[in-house]
Amino acid sequence: MPEKRPHIEPRSLTEPLDDSTDDATFSLTDLSDPVVIMLLFQELIREEQVRKAWEKWRQLDEKQRRPLWRLLIEVDGIDPAVVYATAAEVYGFKTARINRDQVLRFLRDQRNRFTQEQWDWMRRKWVLPIGQEVDEKRGLTRWLLGTHDPTRPSLHRQIVIQLGIDHFELQYVPARVIEKFFQEAFPRRNEYLERVQQEDGAVDLGMNYEEETELIDEESLEAEINRSKLINLFEAALVEAVHQGASDIHIFPNHNRQVEIHFRIDGDLNCWHVEDKVHPEAFLAVVKDQAGGVDRFERDRAQDGFIQRWIDDHLIRFRVSVLPIATASFDVRAESIVIRVLDDRKVIKDLRLLGLSERALERFEWAIRQPYGMVIVTGPTGSGKSTTLYAALHQVVSPRKNVLTVEDPVEYIIPGVRQIKLSHKLGLEDALRAILRHDPDIVMVGEMRDRQTAELAIKLANTGHLTFSTLHTNDAPSAVSRLYKMGIEPFLIAYAINLVVAQRLIRKVCPACKVEDKDPDYVMLRKLGFTDEEIARATFYKAGRDRRCKVCKGVGYKGRRAIVEAMYFSRTIRHMIVEAQGSIDEDALREQAIKEGMQTLRDAAREVVLAGETTVEEMIRVTTTEE
Repeated sequence: MPEKRPHIEPRSLTEPLDDSTDDATFSLTDLSDPVVIMLLFQELIREEQVRKAWEKWRQLDEKQRRPLWRLLIEVDGIDPAVVYATAAEVYGFKTARINRDQVLRFLRDQRNRFTQEQWDWMRRKWVLPIGQEVDEKRGLTRWLLGTHDPTRPSLHRQIVIQLGIDHFELQYVPARVIEKFFQEAFPRRNEYLERVQQEDGAVDLGMNYEEETELIDEESLEAEINRSKLINLFEAALVEAVHQGASDIHIFPNHNRQVEIHFRIDGDLNCWHVEDKVHPEAFLAVVKDQAGGVDRFERDRAQDGFIQRWIDDHLIRFRVSVLPIATASFDVRAESIVIRVLDDRKVIKDLRLLGLSERALERFEWAIRQPYGMVIVTGPTGSGKSTTLYAALHQVVSPRKNVLTVEDPVEYIIPGVRQIKLSHKLGLEDALRAILRHDPDIVMVGEMRDRQTAELAIKLANTGHLTFSTLHTNDAPSAVSRLYKMGIEPFLIAYAINLVVAQRLIRKVCPACKVEDKDPDYVMLRKLGFTDEEIARATFYKAGRDRRCKVCKGVGYKGRRAIVEAMYFSRTIRHMIVEAQGSIDEDALREQAIKEGMQTLRDAAREVVLAGETTVEEMIRVTTTEE
């Protein structure tokens, strides 16, 4: 039988939705906001989250007060899409039924119906034309417009004024879906790339390398640097990296004296551009010129710098690393440049968006709510450890807590957190010692690299502080062994740590071009742990790798999600660590953790395969270290 829902009378959108008074106490029985009531009834939010929103609501002036449910969107741990969808349902707005191909065709057909300014306005306001209907009785054509928040009272009037549409119906469409349609139907322009393409046929910025026998002199280099194409090519690379969701940009000269530019997308390097009409030193000098803190004329030592750009109305920061490299060409003083793209919009604030299983999420949330103890996230470089820790910090930040982080370098600024920047004058060990005198409640240590760092982090956890940190180990039990080999006493390890989370990032198969695997390897599936019942019930997919696919561009995968194993330090596991004689028995710890409900990395990957989100091939690639 369908779940019974409370009957809630829709109220006017202009009528106040919260009748709470300015009393200092809060009670669910006083709630009159129908959206909040529905969210609580469906167990989509918790009482403490409502209390946080109510406390913010009370602090607002009467003229600034909004409906209580709108303040829920600002509470960490709540998915705004869930709140907007519930509000649309409560107030009688339909949820749009989206057919991707039909909507894309409709958008392209209507491209000339609106001006560029009108399209820009719709994109800013999250309004998406999704179709038209003919009202035969009235002889009128009605527009169907999707939006993430159809309950906005002013939106109806703005649509009439801005778009010149009198007859329309608003329907609910999630914001992420609207953004994807705009990106696919109207890709954002890269003006710098357009300029480079226009100049390609008309201007040759290169030199005849066959005739060149001497090192390029500084005057010739300066003249080439000032050519507009070099600037445009570099700026185009920055913009395109943001548009494609790249995490890093790699720039280096190859053995043919060409400049290669690669983007790291979903963990893999992809060649974006090869430039053969520019002297390599000239282009490398342009990059160094644009980076603060980097000396263009220094070519024999490593350098670190930074760049900031406004791209798509958002400030994007770039971290630059320069390294001299060897080359077979005597006339090229080669350097490799790697630029990390730091886009604050990609920071995950909600733990549920990490893709953790229900059991792992439950244990993780329990561990970060403890008043003291340590939470360790392990995994190789690039496995998303920092992303997970940032998401955890967003859950515990509070004006009542002094939250400190020690990072090298500080990548993302977190409001409400004091982030300590390390330098040659302030090392990690000194910073941790200073933190002990800085009255912290919660501390994040970027990485426990050696015994001294680990001892200080353990000391923080054992002296009443909630501590987050990372280690480079393959799985959760081996984190215990690593700390023991560093010289940390088993007793301190056992009673300082609350939870160890081992993590990997697994690529998601492209939803647009994936193909069903109609002849799976059953022997391999059973070896990977799939039961006969799971094999019979599940649909397995392979990466399509369709070069015409507009979503993945032929890669076959698009986006990544985390898979984790979360080892909770139960009383039994603590005793096993304390009683260890000479060495930590990782296998025994793993067996006990599995008995207590720990899901291994391979088990987590298997669930993702069964859900149709990834392929068996990707599961094998990511979990090859599993027994």
